[in-house]
Amino acid sequence: MLASVPIRHDWSCAEIHTLLELPLMELLWRAQAVHREANPGYRVQLASLLSVKTGGCEEDCAYCPQSLHHSADVAGRPELEVGPVLARARAAKAAGAHRFCMGWAWREIRDGAPFEAMLQMVRGVRELGLEACVTAGMLTDRQADRLAEAGLTSYNHNLDTSPEHYDRIITTRSYQERLETLQRVRQAGIALCCGGIIGMGEGPQDRASLLQVLANLEPHPESVPINALVAVEGTPLEGQPAVDPLELVRMVATARILMPHSRVRLSAGREQLSREAQILCLLAGADSIFYGDTLLTTSNPAVEADRELLAAAGVQAWQEPRVAACVGA
Repeated sequence: MLASVPIRHDWSCAEIHTLLELPLMELLWRAQAVHREANPGYRVQLASLLSVKTGGCEEDCAYCPQSLHHSADVAGRPELEVGPVLARARAAKAAGAHRFCMGWAWREIRDGAPFEAMLQMVRGVRELGLEACVTAGMLTDRQADRLAEAGLTSYNHNLDTSPEHYDRIITTRSYQERLETLQRVRQAGIALCCGGIIGMGEGPQDRASLLQVLANLEPHPESVPINALVAVEGTPLEGQPAVDPLELVRMVATARILMPHSRVRLSAGREQLSREAQILCLLAGADSIFYGDTLLTTSNPAVEADRELLAAAGVQAWQEPRVAACVGA
């Protein structure tokens, strides 16, 4: 733990809003003070993301082109089998990835053959020496336990936005159900990957409220993805304006101050950022990026461009998992 920065789980929304509204140079200075102690040497974890089951999701998330409620639904792609998924994992490792994330467009994990295949994928990814992460919606206690037994490193389940703004974005699953999913993952001993999205019509207070929920989880999520909305045609949010890159920088910096040991991951929307904006995010405390040319359904900077970015910033990729409080992050 940091000697100069106590780990807190009692942040008020007002305190966080004050941080978000600080003059940018002051906010960056404070975030740097934390980041330099938590991440000596400026190392960045490279994570690769693959959509195993794409589209046809029962949820109505307003941002998502995988929802069957929207005309943008990308259903129709066949669900990937174990062999091709592990081949992609091997390729990701060869390209320098440290974590391999797999996504299923489900409201909840489905027992039977699909779940058994998921477990095989997790075991296979771990045998390759990669961290394994899954995102597949809600799950039962038994499913969480079996994923833990298979060696799953982390389960991704984002809160997306604040409790106050949530019902404007999603109506098919409650905020409480999301929190209960996080608790099941924790009880199984699996690390949490949990963050949110900005640019969905929320206000500054909503951003503070989202960060408050994350920062007051005890322990903090090991990974915190900070996403900027990718406004996809055919979704209810297709007309939303692009996020100001400096707003993303502010979210990253504030998340770093609130959750010193969490990996703060630049996720969706990174392709829309200039090289300089991405370096500012790294300076603000981001220490993980999705690596590769696609996310679940949207594009991402190419591998070579990311190598050039990290070289320009003078940062190195993580080769081994963190120790102590950060294992599995």
